Amino acid sequence: MAAVELRRVVKTYDGKHTIIHGLDLDIREGEFCVFVGPSGCGKSTLLRMIAGLETITSGEVRIGGEVVNDKPPRARDIAMVFQDYALYPHKTLYDNMAFGLRLRKTPEDEIKRRVMDAAKLLRIDHMLDRRPAALSGGQRQRVAIGRAIVRKPAVFLFDEPLSNLDAQLRQEMRTEIKRLHQRLGATMIYVTHDQVEAMTLADRIAVLSAGHKMQYDTPDAIYNRPAALFVAGFTGAPPMNLIDASLAHGVADVGNSVQITLPPRLAAHGGACKLGVRPENLRLAPQAGDIVLPASVSLLEPLGSETLVSFKVGSSELIARVSASFREAPGTQLAVHVHPDHLHLFNPQNGAALN
Repeated sequence: MAAVELRRVVKTYDGKHTIIHGLDLDIREGEFCVFVGPSGCGKSTLLRMIAGLETITSGEVRIGGEVVNDKPPRARDIAMVFQDYALYPHKTLYDNMAFGLRLRKTPEDEIKRRVMDAAKLLRIDHMLDRRPAALSGGQRQRVAIGRAIVRKPAVFLFDEPLSNLDAQLRQEMRTEIKRLHQRLGATMIYVTHDQVEAMTLADRIAVLSAGHKMQYDTPDAIYNRPAALFVAGFTGAPPMNLIDASLAHGVADVGNSVQITLPPRLAAHGGACKLGVRPENLRLAPQAGDIVLPASVSLLEPLGSETLVSFKVGSSELIARVSASFREAPGTQLAVHVHPDHLHLFNPQNGAALN
């Protein structure tokens, strides 16, 4: 295990196209850190710089306290699991997992012990004589992970390892990777564009946008206390409702027709803002201290265990997560309730949270 530190890391192509903008990050020893963000945000580039597969324009990458900028990948004590399984099709699973150790002249008895231990951990010890073509996608990914485990690296790096799997396999492998981290206690850095993967796997999440770190915190803080407008709109399925509002004297005017009295923690702000509320925090049943929003139903999306309902509030549209039994027809007028503690404010110019 080893801590990973990034200090003012910059990546520029052709001297003019900057992909990573002076990023700082501290990943603790034994921590599961996830880089998440939309395509093109720089998360895979950042991972490849840690691995030594991309050069660093400026700044420092430290693994276990040692600057590794000029070290080749093989000297960084890392193991990487790629989106493409990258298995040798003509070799058995045993030989695929043993290949890296043989290159390092590891004794055969030690190779056998490590491969068998990893195979048992991943529940593939009964198929080590098979070749990759005889395996499912999930089994191939287990072999790729096993090949990394036998190395016993200081840091595991995962570059969107589940992207090629179907939805059910993704969920199964996500659980396996979570259990693997709990058993090994190793430092793991994982890249994904899927915020559900990020929330379920991570000890801490780095949310990236256009090469900038928008927030680095626990999944709970990322979801419930987003530090930026981008983070609020990116996390959650569906994401946070974000509405244009105008603030004055502790009152928010929403949709040019609805006035909301703000709680004291938000009342000091004035001018234009974005008002945010999570879909699950909009309710149809009142509770003490609630803000009441007059609304009309515009669309229902039944999901079996629940229903997503789109409401018109003034000129704005909000999505609420309600019970599966909700059956009101579009056009129905009703009241939507939200507690002031569940409101968020963001600066519309720089996206910073005003909470």
